[in-house]
Amino acid sequence: MRRRAAAAFLALLLGAAAFSPSLVLAQDSSVQEQPEAKRKVVNKVVPVYPELARKLQIRGIVRVEVVIAPSGKVKMTHVIGGNPVLAQSAVDAIGQWKWTPAPQETQELIELSFHP
Repeated sequence: MRRRAAAAFLALLLGAAAFSPSLVLAQDSSVQEQPEAKRKVVNKVVPVYPELARKLQIRGIVRVEVVIAPSGKVKMTHVIGGNPVLAQSAVDAIGQWKWTPAPQETQELIELSFHP
């Protein structure tokens, strides 16, 4: 029963990741964005891989919901999922990102993948 529930959860998680509006992958020093993003990012800051995560070889994906002000600056972030050891690094980096200006605030879903 637990195996079925775990398999169903994994399938749901993979499906949600495949259809997210913005997918960003960070592997130590590189960040890539899928072209489906609503607003173009003009300045990205690569997240720092936490030393504790490196020592424990923690890897994973952190999902962050971001509200972007009309000016292009981050107004609010909310971690939706991911390892707490990695989450703060993701939020710190995304908080420094800048998007193109827009007539109104927008919401983006960012996923950062951490690998030692």
